[in-house]
Parts: sequence; C-alpha cells; structure tokens
Amino acid sequence: MLKGKIKIPEKARRVFPDRLGSLVAGFEEREEEIESLDRTFESGEELETFQPRVLGLSGSGREVDEYERGDGKCSDEELDIRKVRSKPDKDVRVLVSVKEIIAADEKRSDLEYEETSPMSLNPNLSLREINLEKLQRIASSGLPDGGGLRATAWKLLLGYLPASHDLWEKELAENRLKYAKLKEELLLSPSEFSRRNGEVSDTNKQCTDSDVDGPLERHTISDEDHPLKIGKASVWHQFFQFTEIAEQIDRDLQRTHPDMKFFSGESTLSRKNREAMRNILLLFAKLNPEIRYVQGMNEVLAPIYYIFSTDTDEQNAANAEADSFSCFVRLLSDSVDHFCQQLDNSSVGILSTLSRLSELLKANDEELWRHLEFTTKVKPQFYAFRWITLLLTQEFDFQSVLRIWDTLLSNPFGIQEMLLRVCCAMLLCVKSRLLSGDFIANLNLLQHYPEINIEHLIQVAKDISPYTSSFHLPL
Repeated sequence: MLKGKIKIPEKARRVFPDRLGSLVAGFEEREEEIESLDRTFESGEELETFQPRVLGLSGSGREVDEYERGDGKCSDEELDIRKVRSKPDKDVRVLVSVKEIIAADEKRSDLEYEETSPMSLNPNLSLREINLEKLQRIASSGLPDGGGLRATAWKLLLGYLPASHDLWEKELAENRLKYAKLKEELLLSPSEFSRRNGEVSDTNKQCTDSDVDGPLERHTISDEDHPLKIGKASVWHQFFQFTEIAEQIDRDLQRTHPDMKFFSGESTLSRKNREAMRNILLLFAKLNPEIRYVQGMNEVLAPIYYIFSTDTDEQNAANAEADSFSCFVRLLSDSVDHFCQQLDNSSVGILSTLSRLSELLKANDEELWRHLEFTTKVKPQFYAFRWITLLLTQEFDFQSVLRIWDTLLSNPFGIQEMLLRVCCAMLLCVKSRLLSGDFIANLNLLQHYPEINIEHLIQVAKDISPYTSSFHLPL
C-alpha cells in the first residue's frame, strides 16, 4: 500500500542488504554456486522451441521421440529439460535443466529464510562472536516465546551483553556486583547501612582485642546522621525525601498488569517480583534526581523484568533484578527526555517527537493527516503521548507488546525511529474509521485502540520509509 510512494536513496539501500547472505559467513560461496547455474546461458545462445513429440538438435544426427530428463523419460505434460543450441560458430552444446535452476532458486530462498528464521536463533547465540546485524534481522521478524532466547537477544540488542560470547560471564558478574553495591548505598536506611558497616568494623576490632575485657562502647552518631535532624545535608533528610516517591511506585506496581499473577495478587511470587521492580524504579529515581520517577515507568519496566525472570537459565533468572535495572536504564536512555517536563518544548522533548509523528503521517497519507489535523482537530498530543512515552505497553495485550518490542529493539536506527513508524502504522490501519469519524469518535478510537493483527501492523510500519521522518539517522 505504501510501497512505490517513497523513494529510498541509493545510500539507504546499502544499509539494508537485499539478502541476508551478505551478513552470514560462508554464504558467498553458496551464492557463487547458485549463480554459476545462471551463467550456463552464454551470451548469444538461444532457447530452441519444442515441436510436439519430436525434438531436433542441429548436428546431433538423431531425433528424440520422448522428452528426456534425469531418469531417461517423462510424459508430454512433464517437460523438465530444455536443450540449448549454440550459434553456428560454437562447438559447445549445453544442456540446461530448468528444473535445476528453479530448485536452486528455491534452495537460495530456503537458505535466506532459515538465516532470518527465529528457529536459527538458538545456534547463532551459541557462537563465540555474535553477528549483531543478523540478530537484528531475526529479532525484527519476532523472537520465540520461552527458552530464554528472547532474554538473551534483548540483552544483546540493548548492548548489555557484548558481541563476544567469551566476555559474557565477566560483564555480567561486574554489572551485577555494581548493582548490589548501589542498592546497599542508596536503598538501605542510614541506620541499616551504618549497622552493617559497624558489624564489619566490630568484627575486625574483636579480632585484635578479643582477649581484652572492658566496658561496652556506645555507637557514636553525628548530628548530621541523627534521624530527627532536618538539615538538607543530613543523610536522613535525603532518605525521607524519597518516601513519597516510594509510595507512588508501590501504588503503581499494584496496578501493573492486574490480569497476570506474575505481577498482581498476594502470592509469594508476585510480592517478590513487585519488590524487585520497586528497587529498580526507586534506585533509578535516586540516580536521576532531575527526572526521578514518573508514573508509567513501571509499565515500561514490566516486559523487561518478566522476560529476564522467566529465563530458563536459573542463574540469569536469579539475577533478573540486576540485569533488568541495567537494561531499563539503557532502554530509557533513548527517550528519557520525554519524561522531563522542563524539556517538553525543546528539540528533544515529547512535543517535538509528537510533531515528527505528524510529519511522518503527512508524508505517507496527507488525506488522513488533514482530516485529523484540520477537520476533526484530533492532535497527536491527545492520543500519542501515551503511545510514545510508554512504548505502546498500554495499547496492546502483553504478548503483543513483547512481539512489538522485538521489532523496536532490533531497529538499527534506534527504538524511537521504529516506534514512530509503528505509531504511524496504527493510524493508517484504522484510516477508514478515522475518516468517517468526528472528534469524539476518533479520540475514543485512538485512546482505546482496537484489536489488530500485530504482524500486519508491524509489516505496515516496516513499509514506511524511515527517511520520511526528520530524524538525523546514521548511515
């Protein structure tokens, strides 16, 4: 529907190779084999037309009563072999099997499919060096549920895991240790933090003075460390500052996917999961005082934590909290400015992003753009603010969100670029209903997006050229 309207520059075509084979080691040799079949037709050769029941070959000295094939014979309806006659000045006569050429093309298509099929992901993730471009192509078509493949793929796509498999263990250990130290420093109350440190120092002291009896020593607390001290420099003042934020996070987590036992309810599992997500969001707020916590961040964290917690690798699942924190930070780094109200009107703020969505729609369907902008006056701010800031987590069911995120995370131009294309595709897929609706009907439709075939939606988004937006894309 959208193809043919948008011209893609030659330079852009080079970014997206026609075949996955150029990204796969060893595929070039297969390609040369297949192309050798095409070169069987030499320049100047002509295909001879067949006469019913009899085939004559110039200079052959014989006539064939039946069409030949590999096993010797075939019926009139099963024509599999064409015989090629060279020009008179050539001595070589070449027999070319059309069936073989078709089979070769089918084999090449099968190879390309296998290389981009999610089924090929498992062995590829076991390689010592991961081809990230190939992984992006596979993930863009959707990753399989279960088995831990999506968890590993997302970590790679977000840059949390390096491409070299040999470095995984070291990188994971270092990042998990850093997270544990951050939790200890920022999430423990000052008294708990002091107590733990005191236990260590007391143990060291007992080792040196174990044989000396004497009066018990009281712990000394400075004025700045007293819980009742209200000065801004007090560690307790800084600790109590985030009490209100922690309460807001708790309320939001109670509402996170209430239809899923993994998140909701009072089971041991759901409580454990909410506690881990609380730690992640509160730690993010303390490390980012300009942004802190914004309502809805819990929805963005939920898919990451769920995928990592359900990893079939027990060690990875046990460290889901630490891994989720690092990947959550990386995910938001692409759109963190959308959560900062002071930047709303800047070139990196949410209003600028909404404007780019409007430009993208105008470039692909000006009729629909004019109807929304001028006829019904349904501005992107009314419906797409939530789409963009929460990465579509509130518009579709959970499994559909995971599928959409496969495509978002695997986009070589960045999450936000593909996100705008998906948002534009959402508008195009309900065009007829929007054109026949008024302000109230259209607003209600877009704020409660209808069920849709997710694969169709993603394909429409992919058909939208990324170069129609005003992004400055790396080539």
